[in-house]
Amino acid sequence: MLNRVIILGRITQDLEIRQTQGGVAVLSFTVAVDRGYVKQGEERQTDFINCVAWRQQAEFISRYFAKGRMIAIEGNLRTRTYDDKNGVKHYITEISVDSAFFAGEQRPSGSNGAPAAAHAQLPQSAQHVQRPNTIDLPQIATNFSAEFEEILGDSVPPF
Repeated sequence: MLNRVIILGRITQDLEIRQTQGGVAVLSFTVAVDRGYVKQGEERQTDFINCVAWRQQAEFISRYFAKGRMIAIEGNLRTRTYDDKNGVKHYITEISVDSAFFAGEQRPSGSNGAPAAAHAQLPQSAQHVQRPNTIDLPQIATNFSAEFEEILGDSVPPF
């Protein structure tokens, strides 16, 4: 079976890390994710995805992210139920966060998002994260073209 979820969106509220009775860090938050299509004549729709992070992931997210900041989340989808004080059963679907990644533009100091001081305190491994959008595609294509030869004629492909 496979249960993997990857989303990219913006954090919708201020982050507040909590501790369980056993002292385990937990962070619940919501990410706003725009849908990839817009019906003609309508506004773009947004889904609000509930997420929960535990332990080191919770601490990492609460330290380096803030309301309005773009975040990429990888995890698995979980469902649970609970009965409220009136006996009404509620169904919850949320992403259990395995990994969180920086995404989108870096914000200048003094704007919404992670404070400028947090950028200076990033661990060495987080400072050198390469974003997928920074790849120079023409250079890659040039490097690969030297490894292949052009096939001329109507011959049968060699595979």
